[in-house]
Amino acid sequence: MPKLQPSDHEASSAIRDTTLSRRDMLWAAGALTVGAAFAERSSAATPESSGASAQSTSWSDSTMPEVTHRMIETNGIRLHVAEQGDGPLIILCHGFPECWYSWRHQLPALAKAGFRAVAPDLRGYGQSDRPEEAEKYTILDDIGDIVGLVDGLGAKQAVIAGHDIGAAIAWQTALLRPDIFRAVIALSPPFRPRAFGSSGPPTTLMPRTKDAVFYQLFLQTPQAEVALGKDLRRTFRGQFYSLSGDRPPSAGGGFAGGMMPRQGALLSDPASLPAWITDSDIDVYVEAFTRSGFHGPLAWWRNIDRGWELMAPFDGTAVSVPALYIVGDRDFVATAFEQAIAKQSSFVPKLRPPIILAACGHWTQQERAAEVSTAMIDFLRSM
Repeated sequence: MPKLQPSDHEASSAIRDTTLSRRDMLWAAGALTVGAAFAERSSAATPESSGASAQSTSWSDSTMPEVTHRMIETNGIRLHVAEQGDGPLIILCHGFPECWYSWRHQLPALAKAGFRAVAPDLRGYGQSDRPEEAEKYTILDDIGDIVGLVDGLGAKQAVIAGHDIGAAIAWQTALLRPDIFRAVIALSPPFRPRAFGSSGPPTTLMPRTKDAVFYQLFLQTPQAEVALGKDLRRTFRGQFYSLSGDRPPSAGGGFAGGMMPRQGALLSDPASLPAWITDSDIDVYVEAFTRSGFHGPLAWWRNIDRGWELMAPFDGTAVSVPALYIVGDRDFVATAFEQAIAKQSSFVPKLRPPIILAACGHWTQQERAAEVSTAMIDFLRSM
């Protein structure tokens, strides 16, 4: 296993803080995955087999010609990245079920402000590689990808930002590797110990009733892949409307408290889209998921309990770098994790005052593009 950073001595001291035998077992069970997250900076690994087609070294898209696209080898796979600008590096991790395009407004804003903004497709998404094995989609796999991405981009340090599952990845990446990631910006999910909470295996604590189930439980089922993939245009039109701040409270749905009904349509198809997203934007998401499917994206949710186990050695560890948290007051995640939001400052001592966006739903950086970009730039400049 590669040499750890921090040093082996420091890691051993941290391990002794709790039950040694338990942590030893967890390190053994996830040795390869943990190694990827802590590996020394080195040349990129040889890619494993994947579903991604061969790509040119770099290319551009006529719809956003100022954005450069390329494939970067990292952690045994290839990630597709979209990048714009020069200056200090900031990596933008998208959420579920999205792709790099969810940061389309922040890429030019950050570039104009003097930063190098890079938005990857996470493993399993878009044009990035898609390992077949479901167990290769744990949070530590994603952390290893992002750690290697910094090196693949020729940088030594970066700020990491994320939305939705990208925020969970950003929080834990900053926690594990403060030597590389000097600050973190999280949109929607708050910091939670072990990425998924520390009280017990996450799925055993998720609420369920005879009429409804917590959304993360549904996303682990085979039915989820069928339901989401049946009509991609309806899926993306429905999700961007139903989970946004534009959906009237009287309309119902919207995964109130994170709960979704056991019966009935997963998402309604709106008569019209919110002003912040267009049919052309929907086309991009449809194309991305026509390419990738939902196997990789849903594998994240199927690894929640395993990820919680793998993160046990870091339970109670604080995020030591400066942090910014942004959330919409109509985001269902804000309701579902209200207690975690209230407690997160105790685990993130350098957390700036949270920014609560009025009448904003789950799609934070798309619904409130200008406000989010401004808040991110102000935070980055303050450092």
